[in-house]
Amino acid sequence: MECQDASGLQVRPGMSVAEYQTINRDRIHALTGPIFIDGAEPGDVLEVDILEVAHRGWGWSSIIPGLGFLKERFSKPYLFLWQLDGNESRSMAPAVVALRPFCGVMGVAPGEPGEFRTRPPGIFGGNMDVRDLCSGARLYLPVLNRGALFSAGDAHAAQGDGEICINGIECPSDVTLQFHLHKRKALAAPLAESPAGRERFGETGAWIVVESSSDAATAARGATSRMIDLLVSRWDFADVDAYVLCSAVMNLHFAQVVNEPIFTVTASIPKGVLPERRLF
Repeated sequence: MECQDASGLQVRPGMSVAEYQTINRDRIHALTGPIFIDGAEPGDVLEVDILEVAHRGWGWSSIIPGLGFLKERFSKPYLFLWQLDGNESRSMAPAVVALRPFCGVMGVAPGEPGEFRTRPPGIFGGNMDVRDLCSGARLYLPVLNRGALFSAGDAHAAQGDGEICINGIECPSDVTLQFHLHKRKALAAPLAESPAGRERFGETGAWIVVESSSDAATAARGATSRMIDLLVSRWDFADVDAYVLCSAVMNLHFAQVVNEPIFTVTASIPKGVLPERRLF
């Protein structure tokens, strides 16, 4: 997939803040898709193997008045342009930013009829901004329509948990995916596996549950409860033992806190804690 940056190619290297303020915001979250998955029906699970997400050498971040986690403090428009050199950027000296490109938006079409903006994520995936969905990761999504209708985009060369200013390092990207369809499998909401050898989970990678809600605590409780269910169903733990294990080894992270009115939380357990399993 050749994915445009989130602006739909409106932002460019050398752009001024004044020019940035004139872009058409109805084009934000330019996505590639939908891709029809032959044979997919509601009640199936779509597995998305993320083989590679590669940036194209530049990116941008911005502050938009009225948006972001600290919108009351940072209310003036701002645009920062990044040069991306291989696996790092030194554009904001003296910081050295490690690059780990991923798609901020990956999802199937929602199950409800209608026309929807891409900003709020949901059980269909979408604008989750889960930075662990980089090259080598695997994402599972419930199929909600015939053909699944998968789309992706909004690539970030790097992003911290929360995406607090409203952007990661937004960038155009080349994305290579492989799809597998699991027929008649139950899945309530997105589930993922992060790759081994990355900074957060070391050499093992992690099992990751993704939950979104208009209340951050509700999203965190939902992710925790689904992780307990996963431990019970795939590793045969008693639920009370799974609860205790989660308290000992599970990590809760904000994936994003800026896609109002929805927060996204991930619950993760390093794979080294548990025997290897195929989830589907």
